[in-house]
Amino acid sequence: MARHVYLITHPDVLIDPAVPVPEWPLSPRGRERMRAALRQPWMAGVRALFSSTERKAVDGAAILAEALNLPVTELEDLGENDRSSTGYLPKLEFEAMADAFFARPQESVRGWERAIDAQRRIVAAMEEVLRRAPAEGDVAVVSHGGVGALYLCYLQGRPIGRDADQPPTNGGNHYAFDAQVRRLLHGWRSIDGA
Repeated sequence: MARHVYLITHPDVLIDPAVPVPEWPLSPRGRERMRAALRQPWMAGVRALFSSTERKAVDGAAILAEALNLPVTELEDLGENDRSSTGYLPKLEFEAMADAFFARPQESVRGWERAIDAQRRIVAAMEEVLRRAPAEGDVAVVSHGGVGALYLCYLQGRPIGRDADQPPTNGGNHYAFDAQVRRLLHGWRSIDGA
């Protein structure tokens, strides 16, 4: 039977300009949405959990781990693209920067990690996930929107582009691929069926 990998983006976070972005926690709504994900039929097949080391992803993975009685393996390379050069940006400025990040993948936009470098790192991290995961059962990876978009471009063998980004729902989406042949099974869907 084919093993499936579910790449899950953390849902809603508590945005605080005074706190470094990687340390933002899930908001109460984000926690509620992660709990709702547990009601999805596919969640019953998950036998391994991985997450980035950023707090919002760790928070999300911890909710799944407690309910599924599974440990979580944290991998730093599953983290979002390095945006520390700018830190927090107001929403409109951030969206413009994200557009530039995806549109010019070979360039470092205002000091951000280049999209091609982030994609290379993420592909290697996902290979590490599959090396470490048990041979039986599905795998869930709790990560970030940019990570999901860059990996989706890789899976589909297409150029990096923001058109691969998750729907604008404050995160909390997932897609699935076949672990054996790295073939996309379905595109972005909400974790909570909303």
